[in-house]
Amino acid sequence: MKIALINENSQAAKNSIIYESLTKVVEPMGHEVYNYGMFGAEDPNSLTYVQNGILAAVLLNSKAADYVITGCGTGEGAMLACNSFPNVVCGHVVDPSDAFMFSQINDGNAIALPFAKGFGWGAELNLQYIFEKLFDGESGQGYPKERAIPMEKNRKILNEVKKVTHVDLVTILKNLDQELVKGALSGAKFKEYFYANCQCDKIRAAVAEIVGE
Repeated sequence: MKIALINENSQAAKNSIIYESLTKVVEPMGHEVYNYGMFGAEDPNSLTYVQNGILAAVLLNSKAADYVITGCGTGEGAMLACNSFPNVVCGHVVDPSDAFMFSQINDGNAIALPFAKGFGWGAELNLQYIFEKLFDGESGQGYPKERAIPMEKNRKILNEVKKVTHVDLVTILKNLDQELVKGALSGAKFKEYFYANCQCDKIRAAVAEIVGE
């Protein structure tokens, strides 16, 4: 699995802590981590939590990433921004039980974490435990187990609803403020990672036009 990490400007200084906690847990499982930044408080390629949502949508819809780890001060804004887009199912995760239940019940493809609220002593341990529960075994198996079938049915219903309530991502990217989108796709590692992993020619072409390739 290709896992993308995205930080916004208010919590960019914690990128290395989050990245180290994530890689420590998931790389032994065989997953790859792609750090899209921000890479620190002084990173010139600044992202807002709204741009986190744009970037997450581009990566997931193009299959340049299979999963996105993001967040903001409370995690709420990043979660709302991500869920504004098609084919992104983002959960707000605070602790390991949230991570486990989101994985098993909702079977989403992104989480938004609070990187300021409650982020104190032992924060890196909480992150590690969250990532362990999030990626432990096969997702979507239900919790409790006897609820697995109705939970799967509800996930499919939600996915069908999102197909009606969202237009395709290329249309969205073209209709959004182009400077906002360009800023979301201007990270130091974006081009290197995105073009190497993108599996959708239409999204690749739209991105290339926006970033000036």
